[in-house]
Amino acid sequence: MSEVRDELDPPFEIIEPAEYRAPIVFNSPHSGSVYPRDFLTTARLDIATLRRSEDSFVDELAAGVVSRGFPLMRAHFPRCFVDVNREPYELDPRMFEGRLPSFANTRSMRVAGGLGTVARVVGDAQEIYDQRIPVDDALRRIEGLYKPYHRALRRLFTRLHRDFGTAMLIDCHSMPSTAGAKDERPRPEFVLGDRYGTSCTGIVAETTEKTLRSLGYTVSRNKPYAGGFITEHYGNPAAGLHAIQLEINRALYMDERRYERSAGFAQLAIDLETLAERLADIPLEELRPYRAAAE
Repeated sequence: MSEVRDELDPPFEIIEPAEYRAPIVFNSPHSGSVYPRDFLTTARLDIATLRRSEDSFVDELAAGVVSRGFPLMRAHFPRCFVDVNREPYELDPRMFEGRLPSFANTRSMRVAGGLGTVARVVGDAQEIYDQRIPVDDALRRIEGLYKPYHRALRRLFTRLHRDFGTAMLIDCHSMPSTAGAKDERPRPEFVLGDRYGTSCTGIVAETTEKTLRSLGYTVSRNKPYAGGFITEHYGNPAAGLHAIQLEINRALYMDERRYERSAGFAQLAIDLETLAERLADIPLEELRPYRAAAE
């Protein structure tokens, strides 16, 4: 259920288990549904339309992993307000009144598509704003929300790496059941993104795929989603840091038109707990930093 508030407090949270079962973090960066009142006054779209960019209920789907011994981090602010699965300054100069910092990335494919750190569009390319917004507004979102989110996630990930000698990040997202009006072909039920084998060691992706298939799901790897900024920048297998993106087909657990949980919600939540347990069963020695073979 979406909310409207004057203040985003807290803007995100980390729910920690009483005792850690394994060095695995579940992250839900796009499930936030608390809309700042000031943002809604500048947007030309209503909340129902803005919500099309949400990964609705994904944080709730993953919440059961906490009782199994795994932390969950989730954003409360919506993706269309600021997107933490982007570079910090992927910004479209056409959106803003004023000069962007010289180091801003204004030429990425995501910026071109209107989906930079501060998005220009939602849904089927619907413009969020009917006029330019101040550059300082975008920079405040980045300084006040984006950077603290990543500092907290990095701190948790680093702590697990220190305590266990390795760490694994499961970055949880959702996708529409079809690509849109032009392509009505159904998508797989899960898409795993490991940046084509570069963001995690093979056993992480293999265990994830094998587990989901054994539970009866259809699974694709890296197509159409290979993993975003978080997967790419937190995953460093050579250092014992592993990241994989999990895209969940919304038809599995929600009514995509009404934004309501469906009958499949409870079973999918249980299956994500099973996935967490199977990932935790991977021997830590297979996840720790690579070592050169003895000569």
